Amino acid sequence: MTSRSKNTLMLAGVILLAVLPLLLVNGDFGGADDAAEQVIAELHPSYKPWFAPLLEPPAETESMLFALQAAIGAGVIGYAIGWFKGKSSKSKPQ
Repeated sequence: MTSRSKNTLMLAGVILLAVLPLLLVNGDFGGADDAAEQVIAELHPSYKPWFAPLLEPPAETESMLFALQAAIGAGVIGYAIGWFKGKSSKSKPQ
């Protein structure tokens, strides 16, 4: 098996891991935003939000996007640490 086909299979696996839960799992995943809305409604029933969302995705999609944002941030930080570590070890004489 070539390196290219291994990479293709791994990419397909990652995509399936991201997409299948969205298609197969039906549940109510409430977060901090939902809890805050409930508390505000209890404390100040006449409160009206200033803005309305243009698009409100399902809670599962919202959670996935949040996790994706965290993963991208971790990847950027990990890449930067690795780059600086490689740069410093390359510049040191051995």
